[in-house]
This record gives sequence, C-alpha cells and structure tokens, in this order.
Amino acid sequence: MFKFAPEGYPFIFVFLLATIISAVFGKHWLTALAFILTLFMFYFFRDPERIIPGGDNIFVSPADGKIIQIREVREEKYLKGDAIEISIFMSPLNVHVNRAPCDGVVESVVHNPGKFISAFKPEASVQNENIVMVLNTKYGKILARQVAGSIARRAVCRVKPGDSLKKGERYGVIKFSSRVDVFLPKGTNIKVKLDDKVKAGETVIGEM
Repeated sequence: MFKFAPEGYPFIFVFLLATIISAVFGKHWLTALAFILTLFMFYFFRDPERIIPGGDNIFVSPADGKIIQIREVREEKYLKGDAIEISIFMSPLNVHVNRAPCDGVVESVVHNPGKFISAFKPEASVQNENIVMVLNTKYGKILARQVAGSIARRAVCRVKPGDSLKKGERYGVIKFSSRVDVFLPKGTNIKVKLDDKVKAGETVIGEM
C-alpha cells in the first residue's frame, strides 16, 4: 500500500483540482501540465516503509540523499561540546521524510528563522532557516537540524520536548529539496564517506 507524508496532501489536492478544472474548460495544455505536477506531488511526498537495522550502538541516516560534508566541530549552542557533523543533501527526487538517527527523548525543538541560500553551501547550516531537534540518548545529546534551501522553504518537525523516538522513526519532513545535518558524539566510528548515497532510517552512518 502506498503511503504519503500528510504534509503533502494540500499540494496534491491543489494540483489535482487544477487538473480537473482545466479539463472541464477544455484547456488541454494546462490539463497536461497540472496532471504532470499532480503526479510529481504524489512522487515527492511518498513515504515508503524502511527496514530499520538492529543493534543498539548504531546511528542511521536521518534523511535520504547524498553526503556532502563530514567534519569534527565544536558545537557550543546546543551540545556545548565536540561532535562529528554529517550533512546530507536531498534533491527533489529523494524521499523527504526525516527519521530519528537513534533512540532518544526529545529535549528541545528550536525554530531558527534565516535566509534561503543554496543548501549545498556550508554556511547554509547556520544562516538558513532551520529547525534544531536535540535528543537525549544513552550516548549523550544528539542534534539533528532540518535546513531550508533556496527552493525548500518549509521544514516540519512533528515532535515536541518530552516525546520519545525510536531509531528510524519518522519525526518530520522538509518540503522540496534541502539538507539535514546530524551531530554525532566525538569518537563515533563513521561508516559513510563524501558523496555516498544514504536512505533515512536504513543506512548506518555511524557506530559507537
């Protein structure tokens, strides 16, 4: 059975309605365009099931896409310590539902307004509009940041402080293309490299 992110239903409805109305009025080229866009919305907001890998000491990717950055950082604002940052870029063809990298309890969810520069650029992580979720886990605090891009201007985080998440559980979505940054504990054995393609909830990106 096909499943779709609920955030996509308004987009699907609008373009489906446009298809019907343009067909009724005999606007064939507009009908064709609206129909193609309707199909794209179904495709874009798809939410397939994933096989979550077992094991207590692994971290899974929070997003579908391509690894564009792996670096050691000092994250002072939320983690107040050293971490390994992994950035994943999502193209319009990727699934855009985000999943928890590990088990944990949500400590905070913070929306930060900002710019909408290209998500590929390193400065996008802090300058662009973003939503930061901090998880309390048995490994310490884990940070996942949904970053808006030049096209994607709307991120949705479905959880709130106090909620519990399981590894690979859905927690949000970014509408259209953008990126997700995840900060893992220093000393994590990173299992991915630059330009690797990953799947949310399924690809192991690190191991303690």
